[in-house]
Amino acid sequence: MVDIIIKNGFVIDPLNNVKGELMDVGIRNEKIVDPSEVRDPGSIVIDAGGRLVLAGGIDIHSHIAGPKVNIGRLMRPEDHYLTNIPSKLPFRRAMTGRTVPNVFAIGYKYALMGYTLVAEPACTPLKMRHAHDELNAIPIIDKMVFVLVDSNWLALDLMSEKQKDMLKTYLAWLLYSTKAYALKLVDPGSDAAWMMGRPSLDLNDQVPGYNLTPRDIIQLTGEANEALNLPHSIHVHCNRLGFPGNYITTLNTMKLGKDFALRNRNSIHITHVQFTGYGGDSWATLESGGEAIANELNVNPYVTLDLGQVTFGEATTMTADAPFEFVLYHLTRWKWASADVENETASGIVPYRYRKRSYVNTVQWAIGLEVLLLSKDLWRVFITTDHPNAGVFTDYPKIYAWIMSRRYREETLKEVNQSALRRCVLPSIDRELTLYELAIITRSAPAKLLGLEKEKGHLGIGASADIAIYDIDPRAVDLSRDYERILKTFSRAWCVIKGGEIVVKDGEIVQTIYGRTYSVDPYTAIPDDLRREFEVYLKDRFRQYYTVSLNNFIIRGHEIKKLNEIRLKSWK
Repeated sequence: MVDIIIKNGFVIDPLNNVKGELMDVGIRNEKIVDPSEVRDPGSIVIDAGGRLVLAGGIDIHSHIAGPKVNIGRLMRPEDHYLTNIPSKLPFRRAMTGRTVPNVFAIGYKYALMGYTLVAEPACTPLKMRHAHDELNAIPIIDKMVFVLVDSNWLALDLMSEKQKDMLKTYLAWLLYSTKAYALKLVDPGSDAAWMMGRPSLDLNDQVPGYNLTPRDIIQLTGEANEALNLPHSIHVHCNRLGFPGNYITTLNTMKLGKDFALRNRNSIHITHVQFTGYGGDSWATLESGGEAIANELNVNPYVTLDLGQVTFGEATTMTADAPFEFVLYHLTRWKWASADVENETASGIVPYRYRKRSYVNTVQWAIGLEVLLLSKDLWRVFITTDHPNAGVFTDYPKIYAWIMSRRYREETLKEVNQSALRRCVLPSIDRELTLYELAIITRSAPAKLLGLEKEKGHLGIGASADIAIYDIDPRAVDLSRDYERILKTFSRAWCVIKGGEIVVKDGEIVQTIYGRTYSVDPYTAIPDDLRREFEVYLKDRFRQYYTVSLNNFIIRGHEIKKLNEIRLKSWK
């Protein structure tokens, strides 16, 4: 691996409090080093010429792998029609698809935008091997996957039986066995209700067949997450997603983080908050709850949020919230897929198109932007489209332009449903984010949220050499006025370095490499006596519930291409 030095870059690096300085950056053996250490005559010199230099982008929530994505591809042949980009060997494989792109397009398009780490936010344990096979095939970027536990029968049994230590042990074993990175809750308890013909549950509703409520599931999973010292907080898709008036449920869920916080950090992450930020009591009276959610975020240090920002155009909704997808299908009356995985979860997939003239879609668009622009602490709010649910990840530059340029927002405000805007506060917001603030919410803060801030999301010495250089000199342009430069600049990076290797040059893929898959192993930290007791319990209960063998369920390290497993040592 050849040493690299980036000279004359305009560096923004919030984790190291660098707010825009002309600097050199040295790279050796996949890490960032002091530029003075790069002396080899054979080193590669990149003259950035004042261009913007950032750490590689991090997307904490994007559906890029697993059976739901594959079913989405099969459901949408029209999504691939006229989107094919032939291979360009030896650098690139063929790409196809927009809302549900193939594995090559996912890796290449993220890299072209300057992103180097992406989290697949939801996969059921039984389908995790499929997800890892797809993650293995995605080029360039680092990956991770979160495991679904909200309607897992074994977990619900242990919660109902109030066996907290056994629950912690089971969740630790599940993370280790599936090579996952974090715990995910989707509409907690609603799969159990769905199988009984009931709709989505609210926080205090009884889960059929269990002495539990969704509130209990969140509380007990949150306690386990903190006791296991997992790097990421619980990742929660709130109850009653997609229903008018659901912002009240979201506010109440946000408040739960304080009840189980054990560390000096946030303890609950609320995901794609746009979908759970609806006021009103029907679709006819729908209004934005974005301001109320932002106000709660501003006074509640235990919670973080991501947007699920609507970007208008084609989308493919896919979620483990099967009751919501059932409702959405009856609203759209087009295509629908639904599935139930034994003992673990349900899911649904429905294609959808967001229209600017739609009353409902306009309110949805406004909510995400309101939450971000009204947030006082940008280290706790994150840009996502919940790809491909509210929009595609390649639309991120649009979101950048909306939050950095009031002028661009105003142009879009003229195009959307005017009646809906009267139910939103977005038209009254003047705030425009800076490049430094953009670097926080797309680089530094996501790394910190995932517990990877020592190696990701910054350009300090010892960090991973994941770097994006953009063809813009921030000193020479007013981005709030010239929003077209935002759209163009962040759609295609000038140069991208992944793990010390140049993968994008002059806006084109020049090399295919494969990044790491991050996972956690908290199971080895469990006391031996508790592990022995748990393994006896697991063998008996697993044989009772599952049609697969326990041995076949467990994913081994050799099945993962470039596994980076983080062993956790703490137990409380």
